[in-house]
Order: sequence, then structure tokens, then C-alpha cells
Amino acid sequence: MDNLIFPENFLDDLAEAPGFDRENFVKAHQLVAAPTSVRINPNKKTSFANAQPVPWCKDAYYLAERPSFTFDPLFHAGSYYVQEASSMFIDTIMRQIKTLTDEETLKVLDLCAAPGGKSTLLASTLTNEDLLVANEIIKTRVPVLTDNLTRWGNPNVIVTNNDAKDFGRLPGFFDVVLVDAPCSGSGMFRKDTAAMDEWSEGNVKLCHQRQERILADVYPALKENGYLIYSTCSYSVEENENILDWLCETFDLESLRINIDSEWGIVETQSVAHKAWGYRFYPDKVKGEGLFAACLIKKEDTGGMSTHKAKFQKLNPKEIDPLRSYIKDSSNYHFFKVADDWLVIPDIHRDSMLTLQDRLYIKKSGIRIGKLAGKDLIPDHELALSLIINKDVFQETELTEDQAIAYLRRDNIDMEITQKGWSLMTYKGEPLGWAKLLPSRINNYYPKELRILSQAPLPPKGGVE
Repeated sequence: MDNLIFPENFLDDLAEAPGFDRENFVKAHQLVAAPTSVRINPNKKTSFANAQPVPWCKDAYYLAERPSFTFDPLFHAGSYYVQEASSMFIDTIMRQIKTLTDEETLKVLDLCAAPGGKSTLLASTLTNEDLLVANEIIKTRVPVLTDNLTRWGNPNVIVTNNDAKDFGRLPGFFDVVLVDAPCSGSGMFRKDTAAMDEWSEGNVKLCHQRQERILADVYPALKENGYLIYSTCSYSVEENENILDWLCETFDLESLRINIDSEWGIVETQSVAHKAWGYRFYPDKVKGEGLFAACLIKKEDTGGMSTHKAKFQKLNPKEIDPLRSYIKDSSNYHFFKVADDWLVIPDIHRDSMLTLQDRLYIKKSGIRIGKLAGKDLIPDHELALSLIINKDVFQETELTEDQAIAYLRRDNIDMEITQKGWSLMTYKGEPLGWAKLLPSRINNYYPKELRILSQAPLPPKGGVE
């Protein structure tokens, strides 16, 4: 990247940005490779050799080298998520919010959620009593968001596909709203040089206008004394500090100062007019890419929810009884049907799900268990990867690495069959999905759309322990 040429006027545009050091910024892009970082699923097992912690995020690590994640079965099991380190700063913000709020349970909205890095991070900071709504406006990006949250396994998650303005139907519903806003993308130049072709001063202005619209549309859905987290992967003052001033000018919001360690290298800033606190990440100062993040507290009441509630179809308890053994602590879950599929969600979120179903377009709710054929369950992939599956009632087939890759490719699996029927296929004890074992063959039920397409040989072992 020695011959890297930034877009015209880009460096000059950043000259007044807080903490910007032109010479070192350029060197970081030309001479320093972007680090590889992962975030471990706290409810699943894995570890990495020679990894160093990301200081502002729990369970997050820098890797000494980039392994082939495609050929690591534990990646497909949801044991970790590959995420850019700076964006994990949302963990620090969320953990501070949880120390400040008086709410025993939280309803959290990730408005611009795909592909799911910040949603899975939020899920790790929440308990089953909290609710996470992960929304993506672009329909074609919803499947990857859903797949990543399915791998993560949490039952307290609802995925929606709506425009920001649709959340106006939910006044005062959420305790926390995260808007990781669409932006000009300059913070990703080092990882994606093609993003430079998209950057222009005009695009920065368009992004600023879009950010204002999105924030104004979703604002009513945040309750009084709720927290608005705003972030971009842009260095532009126009998309960052200026947005904070616009928010404080337009709405009754109070800036929250986040506790950070000076050794982290994060640049703490304040907007010009309202002195709102913001946090800038530069690749010459932190081990990560460009990020801006801020948190504000809503100090006004913009109304609450109406009392209208939708209704679930009434189900005979005898229909549900055969399903209870398949999940842990089944008495804490609400069972419901969508077409022929049975699903569960923590019982505490039943009414919230009813409200959301009445007002939004939902793509995923809780955990899909599967279908009943008589009294026998045809299990769903979501159940296999979930954190609530009762593994005691299923037979398990532990796979070697080669066998696991064959399973994930939906290839023939070379192994001796000693059992019959549905089996949870596992690697290092972590479920990958389902197969039906027959006397002469294995029927592979790993979802076709998730299979590994690459037929390249397995890379040398190393990295993941």
C-alpha cells in the first residue's frame, strides 16, 4: 500500500478533525496492516493461540495471524464472531449504561444491524430477561443478520425488516437504541481500499442528511431517560460531532461521558455548540480501524404505547407438552406456532413480541424448534445452535475436523454408523447442526444456503485451539 492515494480533498477535509495527525494517519494506512480480531461467544467454547485482549471489549482478542475462518467448524458453530476491534467499543458503552439505568430489564434496538457484529455483541451484554430487536432496512441483507444471530444462539432476539420511520409506531418502547448509521465509510479505507472510490465531499453531505433523517425517524421509539448510541465508521466531523450538535439542537438530549482508559489511545472529543462527548478511533492511535461513537440520554417524554395488543392463537397445552423436553427450563418459555413450525421465546417477552408483530415486519422471533410429525420432532437448525437446547434428549455424533468440514460442505461423511435416527452433529462438543443416521448412509440436514462452497483443501492446522 506504499502507493496509496487518498481521494481528492479527503486529508484536507480532516485537517480540523479532533485528534487528526496527518503524517501518522497516512503512515498507518501505508505501512501497517489492519489487525484481525475476534469476539468469543461467552456461552460457547473456543480459544486462540497467542491472542491478545482487545482492551475495550470483554471476550475479544487480536489474533497473531489471520486463520482461514471458513474452514474452522467452530466459526460455523457460533463460538466466535470475526469483528473489527474498534467497533467493539459499543461493549464499553453498553456496560456503562447497565450500571446507570434503573431498569431491571432492557429493550434494546439495533436499528441498522446487518451483518450482525454489533447485534451479537449486544446479545452478549444482555440477559434472557432483556430483549434485543435487530433491524435491517435492506431486505437482501436480512438473511446474513438472521444467520449470524442464529449461530450466536440467544432466545431473546427478534429480527425485523423495517424502515426507521416504522419505529414511530412504537413510541417510548425501547430503553436503548443503537444507530450505527450508514456513512461515507472513510474509517474502512485501510481494510477496503475500494471504499475510497465511493468517497467524496458530496457523499459526506448526503450521508449527513440521511443520518439526520434516520435519527429523527427512530427518536420517538426511545423512552424518556433512554439511551441513544450513535456510531459511524467515518472520520468526517460533518457526520460525527456535527450530528451530535444537530441532535442536541433538535431534541432534548443530554450527552453521556463514557469512562475510558487513556492508554487505549481513543481520542475524546466534544462538539462545538453543545459540547457533546464523542469518541474517535484512528488507526495510528489504536489497534483498529476508524470509528466514531457517542451516547446521549433522552430527557423528554414523546409519548407511550397504546394499550392495544394483538392476540396469539390459543393452543392446547397437550400440543405443547411433547415439546418441553427439547429445551432447558421450558417453564420459562412461551411456545407458539408459525405455520407448522414451533417456536419459543422467553415468556417475559411474550407481550413485547405481540406488540412488535402488530406493528413491524418480523423475520425471526426467539428460537425455531422444528415441526412435529405425530409425537416425533423434526428439529430445526436454529434449535441445534441455540443456547436453550436440552442436549440430554438427543444423541450426539462427535466429528473430526475433516468430517466436520465434509458435513458443513454437505459432502459424504466418511465414518462408521453405530446409531440410528436424528443426531446432533458436534465438533469439540459444539453443535453444528442435524443429520439423520441410517444403516447405510447419513442424511445431512445442514442448511443448503449455509454450506461451505469452497472445495479448496484444508489449510494447515494452527491458530484455533
